[in-house]
Amino acid sequence: MTPVPKLVILGRDGILNQYREDHVKEPSEWTPVPGALEAVARLNHAGWHTVIATNQAGIGRGMIDMASLNAVHAHMMRTLAMQGGRLDAVFLCPHTPEEHCDCRKPLPGLMLDIGRRYGADLTQVPMVGDTPRDMLAARAAGCQPHLLRSGRGALLDEAQLQQLAVQVPGLQVHDDLSAFADYLLQREQPDAPAATDGEGSR
Repeated sequence: MTPVPKLVILGRDGILNQYREDHVKEPSEWTPVPGALEAVARLNHAGWHTVIATNQAGIGRGMIDMASLNAVHAHMMRTLAMQGGRLDAVFLCPHTPEEHCDCRKPLPGLMLDIGRRYGADLTQVPMVGDTPRDMLAARAAGCQPHLLRSGRGALLDEAQLQQLAVQVPGLQVHDDLSAFADYLLQREQPDAPAATDGEGSR
């Protein structure tokens, strides 16, 4: 397979859609984060391929089955297409923490699978998430770590962010996916000033 030259790995809950403690179990519960779908479209239009890597322990816990999850993702794809964007694929871990799999973040299994599938050098791949677990997975896989404050990341205080930055060298923090897209697209412009969104490098 020809390597994908520009690839971004996104988490799902808290990044594209609002996080729910009780899991997104049906399409009607999938509510996009404001501006997130437009951000994916902007990345796509600039030549970036976007792939989801998501923990979905609700499957392992029996809270949702694969047919229902597929219906949620079909709705997600249709809603995104209406904004002019697309996702190349969804990679998911269906296991609970108690199953001790190698694909549940913070382990790097999903990202390593994505790297193999797309022939990607993961050191050149931004990985976007909203939890310390996501950022530890990015570090373990060798991806570029980007934390969003649009989901569970908003619950982290300054001390926790500083601690995470020590654990995850090169950590970048953004308000939401739209701010991340601004950062990435500006980074591609060699003469553009660095994007800032109130957070930035740590």
